[in-house]
Amino acid sequence: MKRETREYNYDWDIWTILENAAMVCDGTPKEYRSLLSLIPHFGTALDAFMKQGEPGVLFIKLLAKYIRRCLTAGGEGKKTVLTSFSMATPILYALDIVPICLEAFTIFGTVVLKRGTSEFLDYCCELGFTETSCSSQRGALGAFLSGLATRPDMIVCNSPGWCDSNANSYSFASAYLDIPFYQLNYPSEVSGKRSATYHRQDYRNLIAFLEGHSGNRLDLDMLRDIIDETIRQDELINDLCDLQMLVPNPVPNIYDLMIYGAKSCMNGRPELTEVLESMVRHAKANAANGASGNSTEYEKARGLFCYIDHYTTDARLWDWLDRNGISHLGSILCRYWQADASYAVGRGDEAYRVEKGSLDGMIDSLADMTARMPMVKQIRGPYDAPQMWLEDNLNLARLLKADFVVYFSTVGCRNTWGAVKLLVRDLEKKGFPSLLLFLDSFDDRVMSWEAVTDKMSEFIHVRGIVS
Repeated sequence: MKRETREYNYDWDIWTILENAAMVCDGTPKEYRSLLSLIPHFGTALDAFMKQGEPGVLFIKLLAKYIRRCLTAGGEGKKTVLTSFSMATPILYALDIVPICLEAFTIFGTVVLKRGTSEFLDYCCELGFTETSCSSQRGALGAFLSGLATRPDMIVCNSPGWCDSNANSYSFASAYLDIPFYQLNYPSEVSGKRSATYHRQDYRNLIAFLEGHSGNRLDLDMLRDIIDETIRQDELINDLCDLQMLVPNPVPNIYDLMIYGAKSCMNGRPELTEVLESMVRHAKANAANGASGNSTEYEKARGLFCYIDHYTTDARLWDWLDRNGISHLGSILCRYWQADASYAVGRGDEAYRVEKGSLDGMIDSLADMTARMPMVKQIRGPYDAPQMWLEDNLNLARLLKADFVVYFSTVGCRNTWGAVKLLVRDLEKKGFPSLLLFLDSFDDRVMSWEAVTDKMSEFIHVRGIVS
C-alpha cells in the first residue's frame, strides 16, 4: 500500500468529503455550480443526487450523519458492530449499537474517491486472504485490517450459505483483528414452520451475543419505536415499487441506489423515513405529470438489473442510464419481501409481516425480515427452484414491464456465476433480452467502465431495444 494512502484514515477521508457535500447542499445555486468546477472527481456523483432536489439533499445528509456516527460511537460510549448489507439493522439500533456496514463503506470508496479501493482490495490478499473473494467486502475490509478505519467492537454476519465468500470475509476479519464474531445460520428453505422456528431461535442467540458484548439490554419501548419506523419505511419502499410499474417510470434512476444505500445503514431510523417520504412525494409528482424519472424527455427503454449495480467512480452508471433515456427498474438489493410488496402478492409465506405487539412477536418479525434480505432469499438454493432467483426475476420483469435484463456482479460471486448462464438462457426463452457482463462492479481493473458502456450500447442497439 502506498505511503500516501496511509496518510488519512479511509472512513475519515470519506466522511470529510460527504460532510462537506452535505454543507454544500445548503448553499445557493450559484455557489454550488461554482464548486462543481473545483471537484472534478466527485462532481458527477454529487450532481447526480443534487439534481434530484430535496430527496438527494436529504440522502447526502443521511450518509454524512451515518458515517459521523460510526466514527464517534466509541467516544460516546457506544459499541460498534461490523456487519453486512444482508443484516437488518433494527435489532442493532434497538440495542443502541452502531452498525458499520462493510459493503456500504466499499461503495462509498468506489463512488467518492478517485483512487477507488484497489489498494485495499490488494492489501487483503497481501495478508493472506483469497483474491477470489467478493470485492464488495474486500474493498473496505483492507482499510479495517490495515488500521485505517475505526476498529469495530464485534462482527455479525448473515451469510453462511448463500455466499461463502461474504461469510469468509467477516470470519477472516474476526480472526485477524481478534474480535468477537457471530454468524447467523438458516435452513435451505425460506418458508415453512420448521425453517422459521430454526431461524428465530438462532436470532435469539444473536440477541444474547449482542447483549453480552455490548452490555446493553433490549429495550421494549425503543424496539417498538424502531418497529414503527420500519413498518412506515416498508410502506414507502413498496410505494416506490408500485410507481415503477407505470409507463413511463416516474421514479428517478438513482433512487435505486438511495433505497438500499440508506436502508443498509439506517433501517429503522427516522432519518431514513424522511428520505423515503421525500422520494415518494417527488416520484408521485412525476407520475401526476406523466413524466419519466430519468433526465431525458421520454423513456426509451426499461432495464431490470437482476443482481447488483455497477459502482464505478462518480456513479457513472446512473448518469449513463439518464443520458440514454433508460429507466432503472431496480436491482436485487432493493427487494426486501415485505408482505404488502406488489411482487409478494400471491407468494404465500415467502414474505414477512411485522408485528409490534409482544416482545416475542417483534423479535420473530425481525428474524423473518433478516431471513429475507436481498440475496439471502434468492441465492440460498438452486437458481430455478421455487422462491429462488429465476422465479423472482421473471416475476419482477413481468410486473415492471422490463425491456431487458442486465447482470452485473463481482469476480468472487461463485453462487451466481455457477448459474447465471442458465438464468440468462431461461430469461431469454421467456422473451426478456438479457446481457451477461464479465466484470467486477467494484474493481474497474477487471473491465473498464468504457468497455462496460460499449457492451451495453451494443446490446441495446443490436437487440433493437433502443433504435
